[in-house]
Amino acid sequence: MHFQQHEMGPILKITEFASVHGVQQIVFTWDCTMFYIQQMFILKLKYYQTLVYGDKLWDVPIPSDQFPGPGKLTWEPECQYQLRHLQDGARISSVLPPNIEGHWISTGCEVRPGPEFLTRSYTFYPNRLFKALQFYYSDPHCQRPLYSLVIKGKMRLRQASWITRGATEADYSLHKVGIVFYTQEAMSNIRAQMNRTCVGFVSTGRSLAPGRIYELLSAKADRDCTAALNFTMHELSLVRLEKQYISQERGGLVEKLFLGDIHTETSERIHYRPNGYQQPLQSALHHAHPCDFCGLIYNADEHHPPILPDVIEPPAHLGGKWVSSQCEIRPAVLFLTRYLTIHGDNHTWEGFYYHYADPLCKQHTFTLRAAGHYTKGVPSEHVKGGTELEFTVSQVWVTPFNQAILRMLNASRFGSCGLVGSWAIGEEKDITMTGGCAVLGIRLPHTEFELFKIAKDNHGRYLLHMGERPTDGSSPSVPKKRPTSYQPPLIQCASEPTLPSKQHQSKDFTLNVAPLPQPQFWALILMFIILHILRPN
Repeated sequence: MHFQQHEMGPILKITEFASVHGVQQIVFTWDCTMFYIQQMFILKLKYYQTLVYGDKLWDVPIPSDQFPGPGKLTWEPECQYQLRHLQDGARISSVLPPNIEGHWISTGCEVRPGPEFLTRSYTFYPNRLFKALQFYYSDPHCQRPLYSLVIKGKMRLRQASWITRGATEADYSLHKVGIVFYTQEAMSNIRAQMNRTCVGFVSTGRSLAPGRIYELLSAKADRDCTAALNFTMHELSLVRLEKQYISQERGGLVEKLFLGDIHTETSERIHYRPNGYQQPLQSALHHAHPCDFCGLIYNADEHHPPILPDVIEPPAHLGGKWVSSQCEIRPAVLFLTRYLTIHGDNHTWEGFYYHYADPLCKQHTFTLRAAGHYTKGVPSEHVKGGTELEFTVSQVWVTPFNQAILRMLNASRFGSCGLVGSWAIGEEKDITMTGGCAVLGIRLPHTEFELFKIAKDNHGRYLLHMGERPTDGSSPSVPKKRPTSYQPPLIQCASEPTLPSKQHQSKDFTLNVAPLPQPQFWALILMFIILHILRPN
């Protein structure tokens, strides 16, 4: 930015920005033709800098409530900050090859396709051995345990994945798998499944023996009865370790262990090799704070399953603005972040889907902007705690950001994806009139049978969990494909918005680094300083 006075006046040039106590400060230089004005300004500037920057004697801590988060500007909207935070890497580093030694735990009640409600506690030892505990429950709050699986084996990391960028492939072998029952009903149900494939697993007249481990698999005895449970540990074949550095009051260092995803079709689990992730486990030593459930899960064992405390469920109200809490991965190795605006009063919605080529969501490839309407939700009978509804997509716009996507769009068949040959980098085009875009797999209009739930995190923020996408890359366009588990949560960054205007701003967020205040703002401030310096004493 340049600000210039008359011919003989000073010329101001802002050269860089610095950060002091988390507040954005301006460092500037002056070029003056009047030497005495320059000297006078420098002397007074040093005085003012002493007041602004301070020293060890005069430094005053800035109250945390004045600055909501590290790197967040006080004037910056929360939604824009959250997306910029993700684009800037959110101070996240990926460790290759990953060192996963240690104890890793769930930070809450997880939902797997099925649905299955569980918590996990995995320990990896220096000699490559591991012990994994999976606790299964009958309820979405993980308060009524049914049984646990005790899994022991050996794991060996191999090389960086050729399919999933940023991941490491691994081999594993299972030595033993045991099951511990906590209710007679759970034992009866699983015994009925087992006796169809492993006759005599548990004799019919046998009653529950609390705390006893029943063997499902033994490599030494060449016995495997896990197929009846559709059990697999293929999640260990894909690993990603992330380290995130956050504010000290939230724990400082947070380590997250991403393991391979679970196929949304139960019958396909045994054959499926992951190319995405589940929700991550966190290090028992370096986890996010506060964490209400971490201690319970960390201290649990197969004889004492974690029973999570009651939580107050927020109402299932979708209205508001919601943004991704992390860089997400979808089937077919798509990395993206989402930003949704949902209008509860007229049941319309708008969404931005920012797609990337990398697992940190920095290399922008294209953006989809979609709009449509949705139906009133009804409690799910199949997935406890969830709400079912239908989302309809009626309009879509596409903005390409890299050459490969641009070439693909311009080479598309006539009438199949907007106006052929008109695509340009950074320019948004409407694909509604062509019924979608064949090369991107979009067809319009389009209805999806969805599942969602509203929750709160440990900081009191509302979370929106939308249904997990089918692993085969298809769409939940028929009721039988309705999700039974959830994607990574979206964070509510603003409450119920007003009705969308007829002239919708398609560039709500460009995902560039947040813009600075208008130059006129700084010019006014600096003019005030100049006038103060030049005024007669």
